[in-house]
Amino acid sequence: MSKGTINILQLYPREMNIYGDWGNVLVLKQRLVWHGYDANILEHNADGEFPADVDLIVGGGGQDSGQIVIQQDLQLIAPHLRALAKDGMPMLIICGLYQLFGNYFKTHDGTVIPGIGVLDLETHGGTERLIGNVVASSDEFGDVHGYENHSGQTFLGPGLRPLAVVSKGEGNNSKENHEGARHLNIVASYLHGSLLPKNPAIADFLLEKAVTRKYGSFEPGDVDDSLAELARQHAGSRPR
Repeated sequence: MSKGTINILQLYPREMNIYGDWGNVLVLKQRLVWHGYDANILEHNADGEFPADVDLIVGGGGQDSGQIVIQQDLQLIAPHLRALAKDGMPMLIICGLYQLFGNYFKTHDGTVIPGIGVLDLETHGGTERLIGNVVASSDEFGDVHGYENHSGQTFLGPGLRPLAVVSKGEGNNSKENHEGARHLNIVASYLHGSLLPKNPAIADFLLEKAVTRKYGSFEPGDVDDSLAELARQHAGSRPR
């Protein structure tokens, strides 16, 4: 018997899903099943209505052109997203949407794409692409593994803490050793690959917050993460 159903919303899967970020949704869905819960996958695209019943939000990466396409719709739903964040909605925000959840993204040619201010950060388009395998250390989640591919240089505001500290790779920018951001129940990151298959601790954090917010408590199942651990070992041994 199912312990309950969690509604996972993927933001803009048409425009912001070019680096396999759909894999994050699949991991959340499967791990919910392993923990004894059901998963319902929803979508919100630029021409759609925001679903009324959402428990967890996932957003992916995209090109600058994709960010421009979704900009108007994202601004329309921004007040609702800010309210959900303040109310404890767990969110996983990757790369392009990570940038737009900040205050603004200034492209390399000087175009300013306003963000929605969920996260206190700003991003500046650069001439250098930061590409390669990343290993970073998090007090919450242990070692975080992934693959970065971005030219945006993101800088966190004074009240925003990074997701992890980089030991291999670049992370948010080429001047600091921070990767991603953590705020409320939001996990934001530049890491693709997808992120969650090799980082089950982050996946279970999001699921625990979603289930607890909806049902009052989370009853984890007995999950075998031996394959995920093997993937983490291989990822950690790869060259930059």
